[in-house]
Amino acid sequence: MNGPVLVTGAAGFVGHATAHRLLDRGERVVGIDIVNDYYDPALKDARLATLTARDGFTFHRGDIVEPGLIARLIADHGVTRVVHLAAQAGVRYSIDNPFAYQHANLAGHLAVLEACRHAPGFVHLVYASSSSVYGEREMGERGFSESDAAVAPVSLYAATKRSCELMSAAYAKLYRFPQTGLRFFTVYGPWGRPDMAYFSFTDRILRGEPIEVFNEGRMARDFTYIDDIVDGVVGALDHVPERGEHRLLNIGDSHPVSLMEMIATLESALGREAVKQMRPMQPGDVPVTFADVSRLHALTGYRPKVMLAEGLTRFVAWYRDYYRVG
Repeated sequence: MNGPVLVTGAAGFVGHATAHRLLDRGERVVGIDIVNDYYDPALKDARLATLTARDGFTFHRGDIVEPGLIARLIADHGVTRVVHLAAQAGVRYSIDNPFAYQHANLAGHLAVLEACRHAPGFVHLVYASSSSVYGEREMGERGFSESDAAVAPVSLYAATKRSCELMSAAYAKLYRFPQTGLRFFTVYGPWGRPDMAYFSFTDRILRGEPIEVFNEGRMARDFTYIDDIVDGVVGALDHVPERGEHRLLNIGDSHPVSLMEMIATLESALGREAVKQMRPMQPGDVPVTFADVSRLHALTGYRPKVMLAEGLTRFVAWYRDYYRVG
């Protein structure tokens, strides 16, 4: 069997779920996370508690940018595969806190690249990118394709994610180690991020507080349930590219849903109606995301299974249990 998988951002939403899936199939997992306060660290600690209770999981609390840290973890544990999910997320947060993205996303990605390229017998680096790299797009008859130009980001967050893709392409060519970048489309579900709309809407609706509906609801997102995202991450990890190859893959549901439909679906799952305050478009946001997942399907057989109504119902059940609300 291969050595353990290093998962960066293991206390994060996708990192936590990916680590569990790898453990479920008998892998050993080494996790690292700085556990910062971008959102409630208690939620991150609660995610970690579900992992540290399991055999085969080892956790290191630290900053991936720390010189030599990732290289030491790889060497000490015999790691030959890395799933790099640590990053500073959030489009709107990047407007006010740009240097957080320089540090976590750019310097962090470079630190991982350098560690992987020096690791003996290294097999595969899989890393998180974002649908944000596509910029402002209209929703046509087909989804956004990996072959589409991604040259006009509308937020610093998107610019750093596209920069990471270019850095990986250069490292793959220079140092000949296989890499896969995954462009995630609006991940949601239990244990999710409180800064995401469906999560904050749930909180405010249950408190009887109004929700802000940006661009007056004229938006659509390719909402992708966490289990489907993890199917794609693990499937990509298992299908190793050729030596020196860098590939990009979309992971989405490929069925974009309007913001107003999402709100209606959430209201149904909660059994409560939201008080809506219409607002203009936020700086850095995009009107629509829509994934063409044909490349990932051809490679791994990936096919999303959880539709939005079921996914939001599962999320609401988790939310009520975790926060102990009626």
